[in-house]
This record gives sequence, structure tokens and C-alpha cells, in this order.
Amino acid sequence: MERVTLLPPAALSDGWIDPKYLPQGENKYYIRNRQVTPPEGGWRHLRSEEIERLVMNNNTASSWDTVWVTDEFDPNMVKDNKFYGTVRMGRISNGALQYHDLRLPVGITNSSIHSCDIGDDCAIHNVHYLSHYIINSHVMLFNIQEMSCTDHAKFGNGIVKEGEPESVRVRIEIMNETGARSVMPFDGMIPADAYLWAKYVDDEILQARLADITQRTVDHHRGYYGEIGQRCVIKNSSIIKDVKIGTDCYIKGASKLKNITINSSNEEPSQIGENVILVNGIVGYGCRIFYSCTAVKFILGNNSNLKYGARLINSIMGDNSTISCCEVLNNLIYPCHEQHHNNSFLIASVIMGQSNMAAGATIGSNHNSRANDGELVAGRGFWPGLCSSVKHSSRFASYTLLAKGDYPAEMSIALPFSLVSNNIAEDRLEVMPAYWWMYNMYALARNAWKYRTRDKRRTKVQNIEFDTFAPDTMQEVLKARTLLELWVGKAYRIMDAPTEELLPEEELTKSAMTETPSLSGEGWEEVSLGRRLLQGDRKVVDSLTILGEGMENSRRPVHILKAYDAYHAYGDMLIHYAMECILETTDNRQQTTNSEANWINLGGQLVKESDLDTLHHDICNGTLDSWEAIHHRYDELWERYPEDKLYHALHALCTVLDTETMTDELWLQALAHEERIQRRISEQVYISRKKDHDNPFRSHTCRNAEEELAVYGEVEDNSFVRQVRAETIEKIHKIERLRNMI
Repeated sequence: MERVTLLPPAALSDGWIDPKYLPQGENKYYIRNRQVTPPEGGWRHLRSEEIERLVMNNNTASSWDTVWVTDEFDPNMVKDNKFYGTVRMGRISNGALQYHDLRLPVGITNSSIHSCDIGDDCAIHNVHYLSHYIINSHVMLFNIQEMSCTDHAKFGNGIVKEGEPESVRVRIEIMNETGARSVMPFDGMIPADAYLWAKYVDDEILQARLADITQRTVDHHRGYYGEIGQRCVIKNSSIIKDVKIGTDCYIKGASKLKNITINSSNEEPSQIGENVILVNGIVGYGCRIFYSCTAVKFILGNNSNLKYGARLINSIMGDNSTISCCEVLNNLIYPCHEQHHNNSFLIASVIMGQSNMAAGATIGSNHNSRANDGELVAGRGFWPGLCSSVKHSSRFASYTLLAKGDYPAEMSIALPFSLVSNNIAEDRLEVMPAYWWMYNMYALARNAWKYRTRDKRRTKVQNIEFDTFAPDTMQEVLKARTLLELWVGKAYRIMDAPTEELLPEEELTKSAMTETPSLSGEGWEEVSLGRRLLQGDRKVVDSLTILGEGMENSRRPVHILKAYDAYHAYGDMLIHYAMECILETTDNRQQTTNSEANWINLGGQLVKESDLDTLHHDICNGTLDSWEAIHHRYDELWERYPEDKLYHALHALCTVLDTETMTDELWLQALAHEERIQRRISEQVYISRKKDHDNPFRSHTCRNAEEELAVYGEVEDNSFVRQVRAETIEKIHKIERLRNMI
């Protein structure tokens, strides 16, 4: 097969769409003409004196008859160019465009232009090959090697064009390396879509429906031109092929941009920097991609960043996220993810947002089997510490913090807000539930505020729950309390201790345990025993050796630390969650407690499992027949979410207070608890922050106390500490007002 073919001169202007793909009666420019809005007054042929001036300015054309201009065309601003095919130019005036320090005259110089539309007052200089693009007004193109578009361009969407084999379809292989969970990307895809598609891979009807919907999302006809939106600036770049770019985008020094869509607008401009390679992907609004990054088969959510050599491959990353330096492969990452270090690695995972990968964290690709890696699923707030190595397949509850360590076996951590440690000296895994609440309240309280503050999106397609205490985390807390009850009960039975000294046994009804794992009859008895122990004398519980079950794929023990404190911390979390929801309502004393136990984190939006089942069914039966309709359903569920969340919060409150109906006495009790919790939060935010300030080794790097104060300031001056104190006063006033209403 000849790789370089000699063609006649006419091929430079005539080759575009194969005639067999043209609808009857249409020419090769029929789609182009739909994409372009003609200028007021339309285009006209060149006048003879304009052609003469163009020739004198060292311009050539395959035919001057196919070069079209408007009445505001100044040929003096067009020099040293070659024109092929139908080229249409808007106003070219004797002026200049400026972006930052770059100033270029309006006009076209030293460029080779093939069948393009050029808007008003553009500055196009030193573009060596510009083919089949629609350039909108006030665009600056400077020093570009190749900028071309093919007739089968898909701009990063996972579709196939007429006459193309299925093998050319781009799919993003998320969640594992096998490709079994691959999805077809499209402009506007969000993590919720990807999770729905990849998670229910066993449903063949759903898979077929989503594939059909996606194929119909983009026109399959050939002949679409690449587009460069108004006020875009592209300079000093090498290859830009099959690219669609929104308005106000800034691209400088890119190495290769191929088969991508870059969303950008005046309010949310995107930027692409030096030595960047982007292939087969979608870039969201307001993104920044700089300094030798590579992304292949990817989706980057709105207001997200890739920096400093990051590698993002076969992955979907949600809004408000930043990845720097490191390597990220085969992942579905929800919004608000941070990963900043060159020696961190993330592969084959679902990371459900508000997460942070520390330096040296190796999540995946440690090949503990002879097959492809398994999968890792981490709830919101996942934070593997420095130099953590985790094996697949593993699952982590929300806000799991991994202490530095090489974890030798797969894990399933069902206790949220935990600190997990690999105790090498004792050869055991240790889990401290509710660690964040007990020892790092500053970080926990700051969490939701931080992510809300960083949400600069104007285009909000993916709905996001930022609150730390929400149905997903609280359903995990309810389950965790039952697990602690079970394991404490078992630990007590192992001691063969008498039960007469315990509090009188109370019947534990299954209706109160709807949040728990399924238990045998013996298991229920142990849960009941554990509950009475945990609600009794802490000395008894503290004397037990409490072992977690099913948490590590090994024979070594898993020790649960501070179970008594964690159990009561979980109870405080549930009360706080419920009362926070209730205090925000106008009808504060809600009575309805019917609530679904199971909630799904759908890309950052929390939905009831029953609602997701209905959505799933409606896609399969054709009720929802487009991504627009599916996204509209997401929005409908989001509108109902505050009410659903309130009912779930009331259910959690009744569960922790062991009641089915909230009486006035119980409301007063709950308000008293919440006032105590609010004061504790304010105090612990201060204390956990003060620990850093009181570290004596901080002073070792300073000449004197004055220098230390200048560097670190006073803890009392910390803006978040002061903010929490002010909010606490306001919330206690709300509590007092509600108390007076009872």
C-alpha cells in the first residue's frame, strides 16, 4: 500500500466528502452552509482591482472565482497566502487585535487556507495549513503548523459517521482495565451519566438504549467543519485536527489537539498551555490545561484543571477538580477531586468526590493477581495518606483516611469517617471509626464550605451535594452503628462474661434496623447485646478486644479502636445532620419519618435507589429517549432532594432516639443535644486548629516568637475559626427560637 499518493492539483480544492455520502441534490458544502450564518449583505466575488492587489501582495488561489468577500474587505491586509477551494472572508479592516501582550494586525498573511470561512476582523498569520474550519469574528491565529478538519470529524464524541466501521468508535474504558465498563463519550456527558452506564453493565437493554441515544446525540452525516469561536486566541501550536472550540478560548504552545471539543465561553473561558497533547476527548467550560499534560480518551468536567505533566487516560473527571503531575488511568472521578503530586498513581477506580490523593499514594496497578487489576470504589472524602499502597479490589466508606502504609491485602471498610492504619509491629489492620469527628473537626467542618467556595461554575449540569452530612454518609453511619453493636456483642460473648450486670434487655425490632446488613437470629441477639453495652458503662466496652469482620482479605485480625467513643460520635453526627436539616425548614417540627434507606451517589448528586430504578426503567422502555431528557430527570430529582433529604434526616433522628414518633419531650431532647453538639463543633474546630499552632517544633525554624507570629499568625485570627464561631451563635439562636415554639 502506498502511503504517499500523487494527486492532480485539483485535489487540493476538490477533495472533501466522497459523493456516495452526499444526499441527493446536495453539494459537498451543504453542512458547512448550515453551520455558517452569512454576513449582513452576504458575500460577493472579488472585484478585478481586488484580485490585482492580492496578486501584487504575493497571494495565489486555485481559482479567484471561489474566493468570496464582503463589501468591507481590504485586500491590502492580505499578503503572501495561498487559497484553495471555496474561501469566504468577512470584514478585513486596517486595525489590530490585542490579547495580553500579543498584538497582531487584522488580516491574513503567510498562510495556506483551504475551504474555510473567516469571520470579521480576524488576525491570521503564519498558519501553514488551515483546512475546513469556520473561524468566527475577532479570532487570533498565530504561528500554527497544521489546523485541519476531516469530513468524518466527531470532535471527541463516541459516534461513528456514515460508512465507518464500529472499530473506529471512541469508548472510554472507565472503572477497570478490561474495557467491560466502557462508555461512549459525548459533549455534555457528566459523571452521573457515566456511572449509570458503567455500573449497570449487566443490563443489556439499558446498554443498547444508551448507545443508541448517544449515537443520535450527534449527526452521523459527514461534512461538518471544525469551529473556532469568537475571540479565541491560538498561537505557537503544532497540530490542531478535528477540533471544535467555543468562544474566548486561549491556546498557546499546544503540541497536538485531535478529535476534541473544547467548551469555552466569555464567562467561563478555557485555556490550553504549552506542550499539551489532547486526543479523543471533551474539555468542559472554564478548564485550564497547562505544562506538558497528556489526556487521551477522556472527559474533563467544568472548572477543572490539568497541570504540570499530568497524564489522564481512559478517565472521566468531574467538575471543580485538579490533577497535577501524576498518572491517572481508567477511572471515574466525581467532582471536587484533588491530586497534586508527581509520584501518586490512580487506576481502575470510582472515586466519589471531595477526595485528595497524597504524594506517593499508589491506588491500583500493584498486580496482586495474574489478570487485569480489579476495581476500587471509594465514597466521598476518600484520602489515602502519604505513600499509601492499596490493592484491588477494595471498597471504602465515605471519608476514609488511610494512614501512611503498604496495605498488603484487599480491604472493605464499611465504617465512615475512619482512620485506617496498617500496624506492622502487631501485624494487624486497625480502624478507628469516626476519627474525623473526634480528632479533626476543623477539616471536617471546613469541608463543605471549602468545596462550595471553590465552585466557580456558571454552567452547572452535574448537580452536587457538598454537605458532609447527607443521606449517603448518614446511611453509612447507621450501618456502622449496627456493625459496632454486632462486633461489641460478639466480643463480649467471647469473654463469656455474665450479662446480669448489663442494663435490662430491650427488644430490638427489625423495623428499627432497616439500615443494617442482614443478620441471622443469633446476630440480632448479639446486636441487641452490643447496643446495651455501648449505651452502658464505657469501662466494659473499653476492656474488650473488638474485631472487625470482612474488612481485609487476610487471616490477620482487624482491630476496632475506640468503639465506645465512635459509637456515640456517630450518634451525635446523626442528630446534628437531622437538626441541621430541620432548622433550615420553615415548618421546623416535621413529623413524617417515612424514608428510603438506600441512597446512591450518582456522580455527585444523591438520589434514592427507588428513583434511580425508575429512571433506569424509563430509559429502557423509551420514556426517556435522549440525554437531554435524562438530564431533565436528574434536575427534577434535584428539586425534590431537599424534601427527600429532610425525611431521611427525620428517619435518622427517630432511629438514633429509638422512637417512631417525635413527641414534644423528644424534640426538646433533640434540641438540647444539638445545642451541645454545636458548641462542641465550635470548640473542636478551635482545638484541632490550635494543635498545629502549639506544635513546639514550629518555633525551631524561627528566630524568635515575633517571626513565628508573622509567619503563622494567631489561631484566634483564623478566618474559618471565626466564621464557625459566628455561625454557632446564629444556630444556637435558631435552636432557642424553636425551643420556645414547643
